[in-house]
Amino acid sequence: MSDLGHTGRRRFLYAMAAIPMAWLGKPAWAERTQATLGRQRLICIGSAVTEIVYALNASNLIVGVDTTSIYPDAARTLPSVGYSRTLSAEGVLSLSPTQILCTEDAGPPVVIRQIQDAGIPIRLLPAHHTFYGVCDRVIAIGQTIHRQAQADQLKFQLEQQWITLERELKAKPFVNPAPRVLYIHSMNPSQVMVSGQDTNANAMITYAGLRNALYGFKGYKPLTPEAVIAANPDLILVTDQGLQAIGGRSQLAHLPGMERTKAIIRQKVISMDAVYLLGFGPRMPDALLTLHRQARILLG
Repeated sequence: MSDLGHTGRRRFLYAMAAIPMAWLGKPAWAERTQATLGRQRLICIGSAVTEIVYALNASNLIVGVDTTSIYPDAARTLPSVGYSRTLSAEGVLSLSPTQILCTEDAGPPVVIRQIQDAGIPIRLLPAHHTFYGVCDRVIAIGQTIHRQAQADQLKFQLEQQWITLERELKAKPFVNPAPRVLYIHSMNPSQVMVSGQDTNANAMITYAGLRNALYGFKGYKPLTPEAVIAANPDLILVTDQGLQAIGGRSQLAHLPGMERTKAIIRQKVISMDAVYLLGFGPRMPDALLTLHRQARILLG
């Protein structure tokens, strides 16, 4: 622990004082930390972060991920530190990380402070949902893990993909005004949500040349029959995981107000993997192209 310095050691001791004493009774963590300081051990929190590290050929540095990091498949085999918004200092520090990469959505804040006070560097990345935000994230992660050349190359590849994608979208626009899309987010039938502005779903819908069917609020809110009937979307967008949670595609029509929408009457539904559609990682241009093409097939 000598390279932490006097200030670092003091902050470390304060942080440890905030962690439950039952956990402090495990000497293995201290031994592992002592043995591994000086070489990089990453914890990636957030699916996009993990995907970028893999894309930079630096997966050998990863010692832990959060539960949203399910791509590529190899990430599923890594030790988990739990859900990104409900982390625990005990779970994170038990993996003896020397660097944590996460978006600003990670939390709770008290846990982030505990980890920082323990002397573990945390690179907090902006959570904004834009293509250029993806590029910025690639560069920031490359700098943090000393893979600048690979990050520059990946950013260049993404920009080339984006140019090609924009050409296709402009060559095959939707009718004006663009079709209206209702994104439904569901982890279980009792928590069905729809997306407003300032969401990753809204960003993908807009990038694809479509319109969010719901306006006037930011973030996600519970699905209500009145809102759905008023929105009367042309297309329903849902994730594979959300569809599975509500019992399959046939159950969509049974959600509040849904049976009266054009999308359900005409069977205009697109389902995509949640991390692929909403992750805003290096596969974002691919996901956007998939969404655009599927919408064109259904809507013409």
